Amino acid sequence: MQGNRLYKREKLCGKKAIEELFSAADCGKGIAYPIRAVWRKADGHEGVAAQFLISVPKRRLRHAVDRVTVRRRIREAYRLNRALLSTPAPIDVAFIYLADSVVASDKIHRAMRRLLAEMSQKEVEQ
Repeated sequence: MQGNRLYKREKLCGKKAIEELFSAADCGKGIAYPIRAVWRKADGHEGVAAQFLISVPKRRLRHAVDRVTVRRRIREAYRLNRALLSTPAPIDVAFIYLADSVVASDKIHRAMRRLLAEMSQKEVEQ
């Protein structure tokens, strides 16, 4: 892939794939406040190292505007820092927002860098 663009094939979609991600016993987990990540090795992707999804619970942020803002910030943090994710096999990743209010972009970027580094390290060890 070229540049920093996010492509449709990098998004994790499909009910079966999402259910497998959250029900897998061998999935990896990590927290870097305000984001929690859950990941597992994927069966196979078409030319991408990772497919991801972002979840911002309505229980945490009641207003849709706030949820959309946080979702955009997480997506931007992933887009700019995904080069830190170097895994031998393709993975599926879910990023789940934990804070009860909208957090500044720089905190989300720091958390994303920590999570991607942790994912790379743990996947290389396995």
